[in-house]
Amino acid sequence: MARVKGALMTRKRRNKVLKFAKGYWGSKSKHFKMAKQAVMKSGQYAYIGRKQKKRDFRRLWITRISAGCRANGINYSTFMNGLKKANINLNRKMLSELAIADPAGFTAIVEKAKAALK
Repeated sequence: MARVKGALMTRKRRNKVLKFAKGYWGSKSKHFKMAKQAVMKSGQYAYIGRKQKKRDFRRLWITRISAGCRANGINYSTFMNGLKKANINLNRKMLSELAIADPAGFTAIVEKAKAALK
């Protein structure tokens, strides 16, 4: 049986890592060993960043809704409780968009939430 040489696959694997490391500073984009470490670390940062992005947007939406609620004389938690009781199923993203783009519409929703709490 013929001997299998692994040079082709090794070169492919190394080139793939170096391709991911393109644009990195210094030897991190040139030397395989350094590039491999940098690519691994950047992958971890990217993974963590995808989770943080969701958190950050949710925090932003809540802040915007809270500001809209305070302008209408109610706090955020009471407003969300009122929405639940009024059976209004709007997610935080849409509520924050309403609070910014359509303050009159948001005020109407706040009034319905207040009415459901009484």
